[in-house]
Amino acid sequence: MLNHLHAEKHQLDKDAPWLILLHGLFGNLDNLAVIKRHFSSKFNILNIDLPDHGHSVKLDSFSFAQWSQLLSSTLTEHHINTCYVLGHSLGGKLAMQFALAQPHTVAGLIVADIAPVNYPPRHHQVFQGINNVELSNISRRQDADKQLARYIPEAGVRQFLLKSLFQSEDKRWHWRFNVKNLIQHYDAICDWPHSDLTYSGPTLFIKGELSDYLTMQYQDQVLQYFPQSKAQVIQGAGHWLHAEKPQAFNRSVERFLSQQD
Repeated sequence: MLNHLHAEKHQLDKDAPWLILLHGLFGNLDNLAVIKRHFSSKFNILNIDLPDHGHSVKLDSFSFAQWSQLLSSTLTEHHINTCYVLGHSLGGKLAMQFALAQPHTVAGLIVADIAPVNYPPRHHQVFQGINNVELSNISRRQDADKQLARYIPEAGVRQFLLKSLFQSEDKRWHWRFNVKNLIQHYDAICDWPHSDLTYSGPTLFIKGELSDYLTMQYQDQVLQYFPQSKAQVIQGAGHWLHAEKPQAFNRSVERFLSQQD
């Protein structure tokens, strides 16, 4: 099994700081392409497919410690000793866990619309839709979309999922994310492994105003693990804040990173 993750590397200059990008559940590194483009003129960037997503290794188990170790091995492979880490949603959870485990590697942490807490399950309808797509009985993405629509009424959610549907050389259709493992370990993915660790480096939590993932009720947990954290709200944005309000999101990140020089 590979001990590192698939990544797209943009190296501007050997002396430029590194920015690591980690997408969310059911996604891939393309989800954060707008961030990559914006910061590629000032930062070296490693845009990563999470485990069980995109072109990264497919597992038969799950733990944030395991994912954190895979991220560590990936940075080592690319000779990255210190970096800024930006993660959205599930990628934000991994970013937080990595900062807690390896604080000396993380020069600064940006967490997009997620908190260090155990969340109630909220993707059962998505899993039900994915499981009921008859991959052997479709000839195009529109066929899968019709089947997904029975369970997922939101067209935007379906289009997001369908970005990970691909056809192999033998013309069979597959999901790029590891459906079986994500379902089997979904409770652990929603969970947050409690510890006495803290990350005292500069940290920015960015919340979508209309999202219920990162709320005031989680402030104590945030400060418990990340005592130097600050928060910013992107007005008019939901959970997909970087896609819905890219200019405002990138400005927030840019302001934070400029303060770390």
